[in-house]
Amino acid sequence: MAKETIDRPPPLRVCTLLYNNLLTTSATLPVEMLRTAEAADRAANPKNTRSIIATTLSIDNQPITSPSGFAISPSATIDEIDRCDIISLPALWRNPRPALKKYSNYIPWLQHQVREGATVIAVGTGVCFLAEAGLLDQQPATTHWHYFDQFQRDYPLVALKRQYFITQAGNLYCAASVNAMAELMVHLVARLYGRQAATQVERNFFHEIRSSFEPTSYFSDNVEHHPDEQVVQAQIWFEDNFSKPIRIVDVAKQFGFSMRTFDRRFKNALGQTPLKYLQRTRLNNARELLQKSNLSVAEVAAHSGYQDAAAFSKIFHRQFGTSPMKYRETVRGKLFTAH
Repeated sequence: MAKETIDRPPPLRVCTLLYNNLLTTSATLPVEMLRTAEAADRAANPKNTRSIIATTLSIDNQPITSPSGFAISPSATIDEIDRCDIISLPALWRNPRPALKKYSNYIPWLQHQVREGATVIAVGTGVCFLAEAGLLDQQPATTHWHYFDQFQRDYPLVALKRQYFITQAGNLYCAASVNAMAELMVHLVARLYGRQAATQVERNFFHEIRSSFEPTSYFSDNVEHHPDEQVVQAQIWFEDNFSKPIRIVDVAKQFGFSMRTFDRRFKNALGQTPLKYLQRTRLNNARELLQKSNLSVAEVAAHSGYQDAAAFSKIFHRQFGTSPMKYRETVRGKLFTAH
């Protein structure tokens, strides 16, 4: 029993800052999605799940009222919390300036927490707290589209990315809307609890298990964009040939690599081996076919480069936490059920 306690990972401390006129959904949704991931991970890894300690913070212990009429009481003040792992800055309804003035004590606290390594998720005009603290100077950021022009005037040193719904600068994440924040949370859940837990979160909070949100996201350290031209060419080859029988060692030789060097170059550029990249490409194709075609599971497997349907189903389940047939039923049911 003592050994289990020692081996259990430390809890994840999630702190939500409260202020008047916040949008309630943007305050509660991150914690709800993390709780779902925690539960999914506990079912799979009961002895090693990282538990969540969720705290709502204020400057004065007074409850706040949202525009929708919901009153939220804080569980602590910022003076009582030494360190957070994740800090959530909810969106504000309309003009954020009054809140920035009233809750100015949040600014030095945020600066300290970021220096200590906290990850910050800011939604909509909640991003203004990060900008006010100078934490986004010379860094990419986004906010709600309605506030773009004023944000640019107020914070000219911030690299505003109007075309992106999600931005990352180190451990600072900005989401333009509540929907974009939900997409971002799936990304963070995958990092914290793994892909299977993230898939479970997707199944609970979205109408389908989706592909990556990268086209609408700007990541300052996005490993998908890399300078290794030979790896890029190998990626293109995989994208064009994934449905065929492939031996990774032959592909390595084709591009002038030893197997060891091929693995190392892929890991350096993409954070995964060539085999993992090929498998991801095949499974993404299979997911599209299950959603949009009437092909049998065996046919989907064959079109995705898997000659053995049983092996394909096992790999699919390991990656997405559900069988191909159950995935198809879930997606089709949620997309096409008559009301």
